[in-house]
Amino acid sequence: MSQRFFRVSSVALLAAGFVMATAGCNKSSQPSTSTNSPSGNAAPSAPTSANVAATAPAPITVPQGTLLQVSLNQTLASDKNSSGDGFHATLAKEILVDGQIIIPKGAHVIGTVTQARASGRLKTPALLALTLTSIEVDGQNYDLTTNSVAREGESHKKRNAIAIGGGAGAGVLIGALAGGGKGAAIGGGIGAGAGTAGAAATGKKDITIGAETILSFRLRQPIEVKPKT
Repeated sequence: MSQRFFRVSSVALLAAGFVMATAGCNKSSQPSTSTNSPSGNAAPSAPTSANVAATAPAPITVPQGTLLQVSLNQTLASDKNSSGDGFHATLAKEILVDGQIIIPKGAHVIGTVTQARASGRLKTPALLALTLTSIEVDGQNYDLTTNSVAREGESHKKRNAIAIGGGAGAGVLIGALAGGGKGAAIGGGIGAGAGTAGAAATGKKDITIGAETILSFRLRQPIEVKPKT
């Protein structure tokens, strides 16, 4: 009885093992499907950098000679500033290319003082020269090359000659009234000295360009501006 039961059990186990092995083979032979796509098709690939570059809009050229009108954000003076000093300004009028606004009004502009000379007494006029160096458009900075805008004081020579000569003439008149010929000579010397002192006191005049002053510059080289996306 026990031997017969053992034989039947062995046969049953062998049969179960065969069934399980057959099921495993059938399962492994079936093609696998993608878990990412319900239809089994491959998912579309992400755009490459080459494709992005190909679809990006081309930069727009702002040509040489374009006028840039800016409003100073600070006061500049020939006796306060030095060559190499930077200054800030704001674009006062938008820049158009083919009727399209390329650089909007209000863009931040940076410039440099190229020359600054304080007024000298008697002969050296004041001088203040500026140029633009960069502009910011949509968070991107672009280098600028522009002409210089310069302001120079008038020469003191003619005015000083009148002041000195006038002082000498007045001294001669006073000296003549006081003591004749000898007094005239002495008075002339005194008057000339007074005229020179007066010219020195009044001849020194520096240049000041106040904040919000509108200045105009022209591009000496074109710039390539990336259009806003």
